[in-house]
Amino acid sequence: MSASKATSTALTQAIDRYLTFLKAEQNKSPLTIETYRQSLKLLTELSGVADPLLFSKQSIRVYKSALHSFRTRAGHELMIRTKNHHLTILRAFLRYLIQEEDLDAFPPDRVQRFKEEQRKVKVLFREELEQLLSAPDTETKEGKRDKAILELFFSTGLRLAELRGLNCKDLNFVTREISVRGKRGKIRVVFVSDRAADALKSYLSARLDHLSPLFIRNHAQARNTMPPGEEFRLSRISIYNIVKKYALLAGIMSNPSPHTLRHSFATDLLRNGADLRSVQEMLGHKDLSTTQIYTHVTNPQLKEVHRKFHGK
Repeated sequence: MSASKATSTALTQAIDRYLTFLKAEQNKSPLTIETYRQSLKLLTELSGVADPLLFSKQSIRVYKSALHSFRTRAGHELMIRTKNHHLTILRAFLRYLIQEEDLDAFPPDRVQRFKEEQRKVKVLFREELEQLLSAPDTETKEGKRDKAILELFFSTGLRLAELRGLNCKDLNFVTREISVRGKRGKIRVVFVSDRAADALKSYLSARLDHLSPLFIRNHAQARNTMPPGEEFRLSRISIYNIVKKYALLAGIMSNPSPHTLRHSFATDLLRNGADLRSVQEMLGHKDLSTTQIYTHVTNPQLKEVHRKFHGK
């Protein structure tokens, strides 16, 4: 075996050990582990480093420069947030090497992230929101399902993956609460509005199956299938496309996504007087700084508050 192959094996083996650590010791979700796997694969391709002990200030600079030059299959440049996500994963990997394997690796705190502009949050105006929520044809079973999906997104601020993973048994119509397992396996409680509860009841009453997933496809075929019926659970892309479909039908030109409804949920709470810590808890954000992006959306209301209460 050549020296280059040997050193290459050293890095890939270290990455494999790290991914095993994430699964066995930190209980990371399969989706998170796959995200880390893809990012670290990119690291091996772009950094020019073949051994985990060879990371240096210069090699990190080479990697950061390569991230700037990298293009996706569609020919697009990576967004700054995406580049920083890759750097965050690199830092976590280096920290693992030092803390878990006792290696003299490059200090993770010396891997500087790119400076980001303030995030722009896309939200729907109240009129657009009403048009979107009213777009599904609730005379059909699929329409009832899609109405429930849209209402639940806005009622709870759930992430797409969180909503997709819900089962029928997760709903508590008495307390109007749902326990959700979010990022990093953290459990939080979200609350179901009257409108969302009514939409969910209408959808569930129209279903003739006994399958576990809350939102399913092929209702006619599902009727003759024994539980749990995981293969009928709506996919991420299907739920994503449902939001896109009804936004188009509603004539909303801002091209909203499921995350737009999450943003709209958060800003609606803040505009109506909710405190930032409570919104952080409901969104399942680890850091308050993540939730603070929404204050930039609601700040224009401060001008009206000043005009109304400060006097002439």
